[in-house]
Amino acid sequence: MRSIGARLAFWYALSATVSMAILFVAGYQLLESRLIHGLDQLNEAEFRQLQVRLGPDYRSLGSREMDQRIRQTTESGTILFYVDVNEPRGRVSFKSHNLHGREIPDVKGRRAYSASMPGIGALRVDEFLLPPFDVSIATSERPVRDGMREYLKVSLMLMAAMLFASVGIGIGMSRLLLRPLRAIRETAARIRSDNLSERIQAPDVQDELTDLALLLNETFDRLESAFNQIRRFSDEASHELKTPLSLIRLHAEKMLSDGALAPGHAEAVLVQIEEVARLNQIIDEMLFLSRAEAKAIPFDLKPLSPLRFLESFAQDAQALSEHTGRCFTWSHRGRGKALFEEKWLRQVLLNVLTNALRASPPGGQIRLESRLADGTWRVSLEDEGPGLTADQRARIFERFVRFHSGTAGDRGSGLGLTISKTIVEQHGGRIFAEPAQGPHGLRVTFEIPSAQGADAQAAAERTPVPPLPA
Repeated sequence: MRSIGARLAFWYALSATVSMAILFVAGYQLLESRLIHGLDQLNEAEFRQLQVRLGPDYRSLGSREMDQRIRQTTESGTILFYVDVNEPRGRVSFKSHNLHGREIPDVKGRRAYSASMPGIGALRVDEFLLPPFDVSIATSERPVRDGMREYLKVSLMLMAAMLFASVGIGIGMSRLLLRPLRAIRETAARIRSDNLSERIQAPDVQDELTDLALLLNETFDRLESAFNQIRRFSDEASHELKTPLSLIRLHAEKMLSDGALAPGHAEAVLVQIEEVARLNQIIDEMLFLSRAEAKAIPFDLKPLSPLRFLESFAQDAQALSEHTGRCFTWSHRGRGKALFEEKWLRQVLLNVLTNALRASPPGGQIRLESRLADGTWRVSLEDEGPGLTADQRARIFERFVRFHSGTAGDRGSGLGLTISKTIVEQHGGRIFAEPAQGPHGLRVTFEIPSAQGADAQAAAERTPVPPLPA
């Protein structure tokens, strides 16, 4: 089994089934012991009844009278009990009718034991002393054996059911437990030279997977820093080197055009010009590669319904909020459409929502308010966290700026709101932070043009401005 999930499921099913088998074996022993103890108590109760029937003066009774009293006591219980009374001197010897004249087997040195009689089967025998008599009372163990066989059948069926159920549960648990690992793998696979800013979302639980995610994030940080240095060097080198190389080529061409050089010197200058041209070509290619790695993202803005977009987003937002122990509510007012690309604006809302979930205390409320009016679609998301100062609100959209709220899981990269600002600005809008309307908290708002507002703005830009009067 090469799959870790399959191995986890196998070992879980094996351990669960073995544990259940051990419990069933222990339960079998305990149940059998309790049932046998119950038979001993039944035999003792029958002996007490016989003792009461004989009375305190049983020693003075004659053989016939004693036999009669024993017979009266045991006759009603012949279905359950086998009674054998003996006197060492042989003066009295009583056997219940169901023994048919046979004696109950005796085990020397034991007062309670199991025995077997031909024609009767397994018996539970208890011996009691009623001086000068030895009283043996036995009852059938068949109900106990039948019950234990049923217990064994039920146990085997439950173990089989447990085996199948544990396999299914093990597969489900392995998928659940390995989900963060798959997320780490998928995120790491997406991080390339053109996407070095993405980071692995570290789980809230402090465990080995969290340590692995943090270690990989640190590695990606160093990798991004190295790539950025290389890109900056490429850009700076391309711009700084092009000017002196152009001057070198210009002077070399001038020397050739003057015709004052000896043939050997002219050939050397010609080689210099060719090498300078080659070096310029290499620099242009490096600059092209550097810009190609930083791919410009095309935005395809379309008139879409904000209501339908928010209905779809609210489902995920409510699930995320409930998962972290917060409550998410939303509302929308106004009709019409706005110009936006759904996947990028969804990323903006997820970034802002993630920050709000981190800042809000357990049980806190996250409120999203949307309004489409006056040519603008305005969306505000408010939390119940500690809030930020005016200076912090002004810097919140800068790169790598993070303000720790003191809550668990505050492990953002510091680029989420920067990315959100870039996306909103590419939509022709703006994003800003302000104090929440409640006693504390933060309110992040972005505004983008509606479809009607964009049309009006485009029409205004096409309208010629009348000249000022002379």
